[in-house]
Amino acid sequence: MLIRRERRPEDGPYWTQRNWQLSAGFLALVVLLGGFVALTSDKDGATAAASDGPLSGTSVPRDGRPEGCRTDDSAGDAQPTSAPKDISWHTLGIAKVPVSASAGPTRTSGPLRWCYAHTPAGAALAATVIPSQMSGSGWKTVSRQQVVAGRGRDLFEFQRSTVPDIDSAAQSGGASVGSYAGFSVTSYTRREANVGLLIRTGQGYATTGILLRWDGGDWKVLPNDDGSLHTPVTAVQGNPNGYILWGV
Repeated sequence: MLIRRERRPEDGPYWTQRNWQLSAGFLALVVLLGGFVALTSDKDGATAAASDGPLSGTSVPRDGRPEGCRTDDSAGDAQPTSAPKDISWHTLGIAKVPVSASAGPTRTSGPLRWCYAHTPAGAALAATVIPSQMSGSGWKTVSRQQVVAGRGRDLFEFQRSTVPDIDSAAQSGGASVGSYAGFSVTSYTRREANVGLLIRTGQGYATTGILLRWDGGDWKVLPNDDGSLHTPVTAVQGNPNGYILWGV
């Protein structure tokens, strides 16, 4: 069983704390703003450009997959007992993420890594890869294609627009970041999946959770009402029981 580590609280909300901002690539730049948030509109046509892509509503046939998207969905709804055997690691910005030739992401279009298996393993990969794409300059395209539309996405985009882009580890100032260690699919239906992520940091382990929805023929992140893409990060110690490790 995972046990919460007693630690001295730091000043300010968790998302402003340096150790969590750098614990993994996507946490470095997903910043939440407290209090009232006023939404702004795009004045330069960036929204329209970001909305045009393989996962836009007009590109996906009803009840189908996006053109060219093929995955191994033979596992169905069965909970995985191990990570896909064909996992390899790819660098996205300042994070390294697991990628499976069978479960996804099997397609790349500009900043998008997309086409995930309609299975729990596919959802776990989407929960790991999609937020990791938010650190770089292509984040708006990723958000418009791979985050479920609504007020939560609007708030996320407003908050994200206040943070500088980081497209490589060199731009992070040489800071040490964490790595993705494993996952747990805590609930799953054909429409929604709740995925827990295990992150290895310099201080031990941390966990966070991400909700996904099957939308437009692929998994997309379903943001929280406050615009966050994940639950608060929690420090843990001890054996990470209950998580499936990605492996080497």
